[in-house]
Amino acid sequence: MSGIIEQKKQLVEEIAEKFRTSQTSVVVDYRGLDVAEVTELRKQLREAGIDFKVYKNTMARRAVEAAELTELSETLVGPTALAFSNDDVVAPARILNDFAKKNEALEIKGGVIEGKVATLDQIKELADLPNYEGMVSMLLSVLQAPVRNFAYATKAIAEQKEEQGA
Repeated sequence: MSGIIEQKKQLVEEIAEKFRTSQTSVVVDYRGLDVAEVTELRKQLREAGIDFKVYKNTMARRAVEAAELTELSETLVGPTALAFSNDDVVAPARILNDFAKKNEALEIKGGVIEGKVATLDQIKELADLPNYEGMVSMLLSVLQAPVRNFAYATKAIAEQKEEQGA
């Protein structure tokens, strides 16, 4: 009997550690998805390096309390799956939100963003942000703009002087 209790304690600690260390955690209700849809969702999440698992709500609630995220307990009702991402803050929210748009049976309940409990609206806002590569690309284009404009101005001045000299 004590072996089972030890296993449960280890599982609770494992889930709590995932909540503590992940950049983003998203809680979803997958009720109504068929096997093919769940398989497709798991594939998309796995390709993005996201850990997606179904845990018993009692274990998840205890883990949420251990991780000091008690506001998340109210979302742990009914069939619940958890998506954890250690690398990309945006990816789990974007993938799950896009999948929920195509499959109305998937419902995002809430989550945790960088250690703080997030509402459904905050998760959806996060889903609309570009991924890391997109943000870096946007930053680079902003940084390059002054140099590019300076080069165009210099070229225009040089061409103007050539025309005046000819």
